[in-house]
Amino acid sequence: MAKTISAIRGMNDCLPSQTPVWQFVEARIRELTRSYHYQEIRTPIVESTDLFKRSVGEATDIVEKEMYVFDDRNGDSLALRPEGTACAVRAGSQHGLLYNQQQRLWYMGPMFRHERPQKGRYRQFHQFGAEAFGFEGPDIDVEMILLGARLWKAFGISDKVDLQINSLGNTQARADYKVILLDYLHQHIDALDEDSKRRLNTNPLRVLDSKDTNTKAIVANAPKLIDHLDAESKQHFTQLCERLDALGIQYSVNPSLVRGLDYYNRTVFEWVTDMLGAQGTICAGGRYDGLVQQLGAKATPAVGFAMGIERLVLLVESSHLEPMVNEADVYVTAMGDSAGLAAMILVENIRDQFSFLKVQLHCGSGNFKKQLKKADSSGAKVAIVIGEEEAANKVFGIKWLRSEAPQSEVDEQGLMDLLADIN
Repeated sequence: MAKTISAIRGMNDCLPSQTPVWQFVEARIRELTRSYHYQEIRTPIVESTDLFKRSVGEATDIVEKEMYVFDDRNGDSLALRPEGTACAVRAGSQHGLLYNQQQRLWYMGPMFRHERPQKGRYRQFHQFGAEAFGFEGPDIDVEMILLGARLWKAFGISDKVDLQINSLGNTQARADYKVILLDYLHQHIDALDEDSKRRLNTNPLRVLDSKDTNTKAIVANAPKLIDHLDAESKQHFTQLCERLDALGIQYSVNPSLVRGLDYYNRTVFEWVTDMLGAQGTICAGGRYDGLVQQLGAKATPAVGFAMGIERLVLLVESSHLEPMVNEADVYVTAMGDSAGLAAMILVENIRDQFSFLKVQLHCGSGNFKKQLKKADSSGAKVAIVIGEEEAANKVFGIKWLRSEAPQSEVDEQGLMDLLADIN
């Protein structure tokens, strides 16, 4: 007997019982992006490995440890995309969408990172992301934050998420701060965890984001980047906070918030929750004004965020929204060849007139008792019963499955009138 093949660890199936909540979440996202007039962009799942080395940064965990990289038959190094921002920048630059233009874009789809799977963190995961190009001021940063705030409100989870913000300043301010930070950290090097010691030589700002208890205690007393900002970044951050205050958006300034990717500058933010254990970040982003030029195009200011769909689904499932079910509205049964044909013609007529109804036709064998049992298990509100006699007389039996209404018989016009009011 052949060995059973299972899904790859950390890459999960989404079963029919789970898809209704996913469809609900995705529909709200599409409504949100439409209301803010963001346009959808779809990029390939596979990109050149160099795209992520140059954008995300060779010293980041993503590039060093987590990317799925392979050589194709031409010997080119390719990678499954670990994030969406670099892909959007590459596509926008390649197709002339960015320079001297303003673009508001969004995307949704699978990403891939070879991490240790746990609740809310998988090797194939899904992200919704938004990117805006050509805007320099803090107003677009605020709009990005508002997109998240409005989505939490739509899902009824505003009380389960908190906003943290910070500023990373410009390139020179960050470089100057790294010298100050390294001087401080080297005074405590023996107490740092091994991962943080390694990062001292590659990406010292990531030490600020360490989860190690001892390192966190050291970082708590470290000089703060926000105290060493350049004048323009300081003004940008002040204006950002003023707008958030005016809009009633609650936030906290987290001086240890640096984000894990090299391309960020100035504003960075995260929406976090304590409902998902260790995987508390459900949305994160910020400005990346230098990335477009870094990837070979002309300089273009940019800002964006990415949101984990799996984590969002978990939060939505824990909220008090009405249960999302994948049930039929109408189930059509038939006995006999002519009745079977009449039933098939009927369901197509119903779908033509009532596209909003979910209509299931019984296929295969089974007497009326078994068919009605299947109709009941489908969740349908009503079963339409067609036998040979009904087919000959062009009438239809009506059996209500969720009420005590008596069984009746109607002609096709009577059936259509009934179905028009079924919801």
